[in-house]
Amino acid sequence: MSTQIEQEQTEEQTEAEPAEEAEQSPQDRRLSEKKARAEAREREEQAREEVRDADDTVRIKVFRYDPEVEGKSEPRFDDFSVPFFKGMTVLDALIYARDHYDSSLTFRHSCRQAVCGSDALFVNGQQRLGCKTQMADLEGPVRIEPLPHQDVVKDLVVDMEHFYEQMEAVEPYFQPDELPEGEREEQRQTPENREKVKMSTRCIWCGACMSSCNIAAGDNEYLGPAAINKAYRFAMDEREGEIQKEDRLEIIEQEHGVWRCQTQFSCTEVCPKDIPLTEHIQELKREAVKSNLKFW
Repeated sequence: MSTQIEQEQTEEQTEAEPAEEAEQSPQDRRLSEKKARAEAREREEQAREEVRDADDTVRIKVFRYDPEVEGKSEPRFDDFSVPFFKGMTVLDALIYARDHYDSSLTFRHSCRQAVCGSDALFVNGQQRLGCKTQMADLEGPVRIEPLPHQDVVKDLVVDMEHFYEQMEAVEPYFQPDELPEGEREEQRQTPENREKVKMSTRCIWCGACMSSCNIAAGDNEYLGPAAINKAYRFAMDEREGEIQKEDRLEIIEQEHGVWRCQTQFSCTEVCPKDIPLTEHIQELKREAVKSNLKFW
């Protein structure tokens, strides 16, 4: 009886629910678009007033490209004037331009503390993190482009899928020969060994090094400095299993591994975390040679 009453109540509630809203009529759609345009003009006018009233301004030239919108599928640069303040970063300037001039301006950002690695850009001809780069340190107008040598999805957003695949190719995780006996026993590491691999652990997967590498630009199968640095991080860790270390060295000494590096140091120069990438690659070359030496 109780079940029947509950079922009847449910049916009554369902019947009482309003029907789904019908699609907007052409007239309502035009009104919505008109309202959106008016709000955009108001934001832009507000931005212009702020620029006029500001003690100092900066001008940025931003790469624009949207393959899905007619009239925007041809690459171009848009100019924006932004009120300057002490401590302003490239990311701050982009956010202001998006919020006050053009809400369709697209770029990646997250933590704003140079940790997530999502806002790597090509600023004034060099790979940099938008959140770390001070506008005061740049010559204007500041030219902001997506990372070179990668497919552009929209505006400043590039496709990172290939980069992630290369990172996964070196199997970036521990595979020790044996685990500690006790449940709460740690896999101990000496301070000296920790110091050796410390810099390699700072990689934030931003892709700046890969973008700067001429070898990676011409060889799509090259593992790249970031992936090889990740291999270094585990191969040089004393907790790594011997079998896994041999397997890892086999991965990085392949045709498109460490031997493709020509020590141009471009990756080291642009790394926002100051990782000595070229040095790590050369050390892995030496390890690869030693692993292949046979003594009878």
